[in-house]
Amino acid sequence: MTKSIEVHEYADFLKELKNRIQMAQSTALRAVNKELMMLYWDIGRQIVEQQSIDQWGDSVIEGLAIDLQKAFPGIKGFSARNLWNMRDLYLSYCKNLKLQPLVAEISWTHNLYILNKCKDVLEREFYIRMVRKHKWSKTELANRIENQTYEKIMLGQTNFDTALPAEMHNKAQLIVKDEYTFDFLELDDDFSERQLENGLIAKISDFLDEMGGIFAYLGRQFRLEVDGKEYFIDILLYHRHLRCLIAVELKIGEFISTINMAF
Repeated sequence: MTKSIEVHEYADFLKELKNRIQMAQSTALRAVNKELMMLYWDIGRQIVEQQSIDQWGDSVIEGLAIDLQKAFPGIKGFSARNLWNMRDLYLSYCKNLKLQPLVAEISWTHNLYILNKCKDVLEREFYIRMVRKHKWSKTELANRIENQTYEKIMLGQTNFDTALPAEMHNKAQLIVKDEYTFDFLELDDDFSERQLENGLIAKISDFLDEMGGIFAYLGRQFRLEVDGKEYFIDILLYHRHLRCLIAVELKIGEFISTINMAF
């Protein structure tokens, strides 16, 4: 009996250590990648600045690549092509304060693929966020881009393209996720819509964080009257970037629209 307990305790201890080591490795890899991306970003910035000040051309970049490879033999990443890539990365995102920190959270290889394959800023943002969230490999990213995942999601998951002005509907698409996780509610398997609503309101901070952190809570069961009929919006939010109201209709079954209006 004692031996059995000791074996069980050892197995638990080993499992805990393995998990801890894996977490440390993952943290270290993320830190290394972030430092590398910051280095490449800074090199790109300095090349752009020198080109502006001293009118550097292709020959200077070629020479710089040769000298850097001599100074750091065996270290990849300082070819002339890669230096130009660093410059292009900086120019592509230097004015986009929202994307700059996200770029550092995915690998250089992923960044280059997105930069070369996606020309639209919102499309790039979509794939950067997806790689960051779902940990896609380069192969999976390539397949997603080839299969036009961005276009399918942007065109298929909402009616923003018809309900919003052209200058707003692409931005609006990016604030809506395909899936939201409300594990913090700890509801039983058989819960009602009212229990779901009460749970979300009781933990409103967690709810707003899961929704993206850029919403303000305005109220629940917000009353509307249309054509003499009374309707109630389950949860009403305000999106601070889009500067518009967001109506949240909670359903645990199939959604059936009972009102068709914009406000």
